[in-house]
Amino acid sequence: MKKVLALMLAFAMVFSLAACGGSSTNQGGNEQPSNTSETSNQPANDPNSLAGDYSIKVWAAEANMDLMKRQIEAFNSSNDQGIKFTPTINPKSEADAGTDMITDIEAGPDLFWFAQDQFARLVQAGALAKLGAKASETVGAANDKGAVAAASVDGQLYAYPASADNGYFMYYDKRYIPDADVDSLEKLIKDCEDAKKFFAFETKTGGWYIASWFFGTGCKSEWKMDSDGKFIGVDDTFCSPNGLIAVKGMYKLVSSPFYVSSSSAAEFDQGAAVVVTGTWAAEDVKKILGDNMGITDLPSFNVDGKDYHLGSFNGYKLIGVKPQTDAKKAAVLHLLAQFLTDYDRQMERFKELAWGPANLQAQATEDVKKAPHLAALLKQNEYSVPQGQIHGSWWDISKAIGEDVQNSDGSDAQLQAALDTYKSKIDGIFTMSDEVKNAFTVIGAVGGSMWDKDFPMTETAPGVWKSNDKFDLKAGDELKCRQGLSWDVSFGNGGDNFKVEKDGNYTIVLTLDGDTGNVSLE
Repeated sequence: MKKVLALMLAFAMVFSLAACGGSSTNQGGNEQPSNTSETSNQPANDPNSLAGDYSIKVWAAEANMDLMKRQIEAFNSSNDQGIKFTPTINPKSEADAGTDMITDIEAGPDLFWFAQDQFARLVQAGALAKLGAKASETVGAANDKGAVAAASVDGQLYAYPASADNGYFMYYDKRYIPDADVDSLEKLIKDCEDAKKFFAFETKTGGWYIASWFFGTGCKSEWKMDSDGKFIGVDDTFCSPNGLIAVKGMYKLVSSPFYVSSSSAAEFDQGAAVVVTGTWAAEDVKKILGDNMGITDLPSFNVDGKDYHLGSFNGYKLIGVKPQTDAKKAAVLHLLAQFLTDYDRQMERFKELAWGPANLQAQATEDVKKAPHLAALLKQNEYSVPQGQIHGSWWDISKAIGEDVQNSDGSDAQLQAALDTYKSKIDGIFTMSDEVKNAFTVIGAVGGSMWDKDFPMTETAPGVWKSNDKFDLKAGDELKCRQGLSWDVSFGNGGDNFKVEKDGNYTIVLTLDGDTGNVSLE
């Protein structure tokens, strides 16, 4: 199906390149849409007309479903081209959409929301239709540059930026943390220790939060892809003198007896005074702390007399259009996606769902700037790095830094050893043999590990992989099978982990069928 879609896309985009230049609404809030007159008031039998009824499948997060329905209805009533959509909207979280989409692209939705960290594999799978030249120009100018970069490969937009609220900053309890101390990591640690309250900062489950320390000292990890969305290299400076400064700062926190590795708002209920997390936690933190809730950007840490402001990743939610074999349907889907991500629709989501807009004009409104969690995010964004396309192996490789730093004695030698280990694993991604790249492994609550070790599998028949060992598994244990020691291709139960139903000693089996995979036990 991927090959068919790729071939048909070339034809479909001949039409959509021309059709996607206009929108029935004001993209930036103050200029008239282009090209609407070119297709309006044309008879339905005009071969250039887009008029017609279109049944489409849509995926959106459950909280967003009602608003999506109303926004599609608004498109139907406001466009002057005779386009009418009849949508079937199904709930799908942005976190799961990419995995589930590439499992069966043909059966997937025509239009779907997804988190930017799934972008690369969606491009590789042929699950995203490129934007036309005019749409790219309009969307690129209307949204912040990080959002545009997150939706692009080699300068070509493949998706529509829809929100810019996937980043992190600091919540704190004002009863224990004076406002005057929030800019200093060292003062915050002392405040927590004096009050016997915890400082929660995630360092053990992946590189997303760990990168904060490295970005703060000027390090980078920039992955390079070719035009097909395949990773071909990385410019990574974590293992460097500045990287050593970063882990020295990290050690100050993780060596504290009142440090906890977490990004959950629930830590405030468990005795935390500081939690580093994101916009999604704002309501939960407010419920726990009430008027004692403080929100601000991350602090600075001091090494050898110099201050370094903690950095962060920032990220985005995107809307993708599936490649179509019907050129007119492709064109109208792009018009709809552009409508759903314009200034007005992003402001509606901000007001109803508290989602932060990617649209530049929306970001500049007083309402957005006054929202405490978005104000903190925008303040932190001065020190943040847009989350580009990242190889799936990096998340597991980078999370080991946190463990190694916490288990060290804080000496330069042991901290440097943690960085050396990281670098050797990063280098190994591009020296990996084809055999390892193509092989599947099992990872999860398996063999006494907790998602920190891959166990080999062998292909015992075409498309059938079995674990080399049998494992004692308990009901409720979760696992996945993945290819090439990466999350770019992985299978569990749909987009979720495979969950063991009853205790037993099992061989883990993965059965492949095209782009899909089924995990079972025997």
